[in-house]
Amino acid sequence: MRRYTRGSMSLAVLIAAGTAFAAPPQTTTLAVENMTCGTCPIVVKKALERVPGVTSTSVDFDKRTATVTFDPDKTTSAKLTQATTEAGFPSKVISKP
Repeated sequence: MRRYTRGSMSLAVLIAAGTAFAAPPQTTTLAVENMTCGTCPIVVKKALERVPGVTSTSVDFDKRTATVTFDPDKTTSAKLTQATTEAGFPSKVISKP
């Protein structure tokens, strides 16, 4: 029979409680400027994927947009636009959840 100390039980309760309060993923769409060739979406996608908390990214060259799903506990829309801007592709949020 396994014995649990008060400390280990408290830790288990805290871990379970922490996961219960995690924010659901958010998806936002960015209007991305300066995309002029087929390589540009690759650069934008890689810049967004380097942002901690980003779970998926798709870039549409024809529409000049990027759709990003991310963990709002780890990043913000402002950090996403900062990442694309620093890569040479200024962006702005055009839709939020």
